[in-house]
Amino acid sequence: MAEPSKRIAWIIGGSGLVGSHLLPLLLHSGSYDRVVALSRRPLLLDHPRLANRILRFENLEKELASLACTDAYCCLGTTLKQAGSREAFRAVDCDLSVRFARYARANGAVSLAVVSSIGADIGAKNYYLQVKGETEIALQALRFPALHIFQPSLLLGSRRELRPAEGILRLVAPLLNPLLLGKLRPYRAIGARQVATAMLGAVQSGRRGSYRYTYAEISKLAGGADEPARV
Repeated sequence: MAEPSKRIAWIIGGSGLVGSHLLPLLLHSGSYDRVVALSRRPLLLDHPRLANRILRFENLEKELASLACTDAYCCLGTTLKQAGSREAFRAVDCDLSVRFARYARANGAVSLAVVSSIGADIGAKNYYLQVKGETEIALQALRFPALHIFQPSLLLGSRRELRPAEGILRLVAPLLNPLLLGKLRPYRAIGARQVATAMLGAVQSGRRGSYRYTYAEISKLAGGADEPARV
């Protein structure tokens, strides 16, 4: 285990849309002595404070047994189409996310910031949102001193994989966003970099407790001021 004075961040999903913005922020923020990025394949990033741990996620527990953690960041996310089945989708978005968080907590993490989705609800009719809701409940049960759950709607940014439907929505999002007012405001599209900035800001705030952030709170936090909704 690392020295108690060392601050170490863990991140999983560092090559995804939000994670690819968050990882450089973690490295250049000056908040951490070391950033441990967990991935199946090598990340295309090099930094003296970066430790890219290539591992098989089925062996996650063994790989993380002696690795200390101060704060954990989970940016995992796939789609039913990408995963190929409901079971495969749940294995990533719920099971792997919770396993990652559980071992981060066991290895000393006091804060967890995780990307979920607007509308996440275990009682939702949509399976995607059901799983997201189930994941949130499971993460709350781990009792992190600080839990930050981010619930963006459509994420704006360039993905490596092609998602035609999302591509069309991104084109019209600037026109639609101003029309989404009141209760619809949380459904506004938001930049992946904004979400990443807000995740780091929430953890750096030192706030204890469990919070959820949607469009308005993410936007404020990314800009340096926030008033998150207490869970």
